[in-house]
Amino acid sequence: MSDHAHHHHDHQVTLGAETGTDPVCGMTVEKADDARTRDYGNETFWFCSEGCQMKFDADPYFYASGNAAKASQHAVPGTQWTCPMHPEIVRDEPGSCPICGMALEPMVPSDEPSEELTDFTRRMWISTAAAGPLVILTMGEMVGLPLRGWLGHQLSVYLEFLLATPIVLWAAQPFFKRGWDSIRNLSPNMWTLISLGVGAAYIYSLFATFAPGVFPEQYRMGDGVGTYFEAAVVIIALVFVGQVLELRARERTGDAIRALMDLAPKTARRVLPDGSEYDAPLENIVEGDLLRVRPGDSVPVDGEVVEGRSSVDESMITGEPVPVEKTEGDRVTGGTINKNGTLAIRTTQVGADTVLAQIVDMVAGARRSRAPIQGLADRVSAIFVPTVVAVAIVAFFAWLLFGPQPPLAYAIAAGVSVLIIACPCALGLATPISITTAAGRGAQAGVLIKDAEALERMARVDTVIVDKTGTLTEGRPKLTDVVAAEGYDENDVLSLAAALERGSEHPLAEAIVEGARDRGLAPGRAEAFDAVTGKGVRGTVEGKSVALGNRGMMAHLGIATDEAETRADALRTEGKTAMHVAVDGRLAGIVAVADPIKESTEGAIRDLHALGLRIIMATGDNQRTAEAVARKLGIDEVRAGVLPEDKKTLVEDLHRKGALVAMAGDGVNDAPALAAADVGIAMSTGADVAVESAGITLMRGDLVGLVRARKLATATLTNIRQNLLFAFGYNAIGVPIAAGVLYPAIGLLLSPMIAAAAMSLSSVSVISNALRLRRVKL
Repeated sequence: MSDHAHHHHDHQVTLGAETGTDPVCGMTVEKADDARTRDYGNETFWFCSEGCQMKFDADPYFYASGNAAKASQHAVPGTQWTCPMHPEIVRDEPGSCPICGMALEPMVPSDEPSEELTDFTRRMWISTAAAGPLVILTMGEMVGLPLRGWLGHQLSVYLEFLLATPIVLWAAQPFFKRGWDSIRNLSPNMWTLISLGVGAAYIYSLFATFAPGVFPEQYRMGDGVGTYFEAAVVIIALVFVGQVLELRARERTGDAIRALMDLAPKTARRVLPDGSEYDAPLENIVEGDLLRVRPGDSVPVDGEVVEGRSSVDESMITGEPVPVEKTEGDRVTGGTINKNGTLAIRTTQVGADTVLAQIVDMVAGARRSRAPIQGLADRVSAIFVPTVVAVAIVAFFAWLLFGPQPPLAYAIAAGVSVLIIACPCALGLATPISITTAAGRGAQAGVLIKDAEALERMARVDTVIVDKTGTLTEGRPKLTDVVAAEGYDENDVLSLAAALERGSEHPLAEAIVEGARDRGLAPGRAEAFDAVTGKGVRGTVEGKSVALGNRGMMAHLGIATDEAETRADALRTEGKTAMHVAVDGRLAGIVAVADPIKESTEGAIRDLHALGLRIIMATGDNQRTAEAVARKLGIDEVRAGVLPEDKKTLVEDLHRKGALVAMAGDGVNDAPALAAADVGIAMSTGADVAVESAGITLMRGDLVGLVRARKLATATLTNIRQNLLFAFGYNAIGVPIAAGVLYPAIGLLLSPMIAAAAMSLSSVSVISNALRLRRVKL
């Protein structure tokens, strides 16, 4: 809208004139002879500006059908900016954080170049250009360039002043602004220290240049008083180098999100009711649109296949490389890639409601959340800056009173070095930068982190509760055995059972009907169908009274099953569900159905054990079947016959025994248990990604994702600890050296310039360490 917003502002409509409504922006337009118009579908449309007309021309059907209003309800919200260290700060435009002074970054990374990075890069090059001549002017003698000797002290000092002043007053302006804001907001931070250090060095040098008389005789070195212009400029240049490297690295932490956002194409091929097709902008696609997805194209939005057959590569959403077959009635996810066939899809979710948009939102949310371990860094930072200022003051007076000649020069050097080297930037970045990188890496592997706390807890969990159906098993039962009683034929028993089950919605019924079809049987229809809750089903098939169910069902009909029960138990011990079939009051046989274990399950359980986790299977299935599956997979404990509400009680029991529990569930009936666990893990097959009660969502409903989540969590926590250790250790060593504790022993005193280089280096090393998480093997 920005391209014509100014046009709307002064738009006047004459009273009494005939008017129309601009279909793009909804404004009232006067139907004058010179007005902008377009004819489409036997109708004339009027526009308020060229911008609106161009938008209409790009997709006339969208605006003419009145879908624009519908699309705006699902539009992805505009950009907001936040601080990586203080996520509670949210602004509608870029700027700096009032707490720490850091540059705000977009909540959801975009492809737009960072204004601050562009600005700081320019200031960095100009500062560096001035720093070079200054260093040669002041230290040239050490490398055989006695410029100072040739020019004389006074002229050299004036040249230094001329080179340094624009850098301090113009280039370093953002530093001083942030430093002043930090004092005004009573939140001392790195910019407080930098602006105090640079300001002190510059003001001292001004007096030394233009009023050397204010200094006592012992402060003069030969021709005059020593200055720190070069130190001030080199510090500014080095801080800019550090900031530019940091901003670039921070941009790279958003690469994974940008890659996700780039999965959705910019246009979608819309099929109109008359059968014609054209490419429409993605933001103009609404729910219910019919789209054509050609081979090699990305699926634009979430939808359902209405025609065609193809295999779709979902690896960017699930992390799994094997393409998935899609045919009529199957759901497809925006951002996945159609491999070989052409599909026609009916859109179900668009804009902010698509799985991809929710993933991006979730990952961006994780970047903004805080891990409990960060509290440590926050507590230290709160007392850190005032402590450093105190140390700088103590060092200043100690050198002034007890230092060698000229004492004031040494005192300023020590005070400025302490202020500069102690910048707590690395400390504040240590945790958020790792979380940000980890959230992006997880998204690429189909592990969505909702918040940093869940990730930290996942690394500490010792017990995992998993469901059987759909998590350990395929969730699609298959017919395994048909046992016919004496006087009956296997195919007859199966055919009657399938005819009866055709009327049932149960997944086991589907397996029996499917099994009959696979054997080439054509089951008839059942009449007088009746389902007996918890026992089975009965009805009339081809004039025979047929019943199918468990022992309870047979007892209900007065049929003895003692002999057959032995055979049924043997099948149950193999992890199968066995059901009796009775015809006209006599036992005719047994049909057994099993839910096959996923190929990936056994390896995943081995990996989870290797990662130090105890696995408990909680299932609604009977004890015998559940134990058979657990035995086969090496699961540590089985809780069978568990209802959804019992899972929460199980989590609470484990908590009482001191266990740290992760609960993996499908997120619908498991919500109470997911919320009660230390970490709730939603097993999502893409239907409902952002399961509210879970801290981690796995894009594939199997245990491989769980292994990946655990590996990612432990790698992230290790990375954060390394960063904190680095930042703490660096300050603990750097501050005393800068204050001059080593001077009496070995004559070592850091120059403010070396302090600035070390400070920039510390932030860059913390970020570089965090970026290693992008390559962590899951």
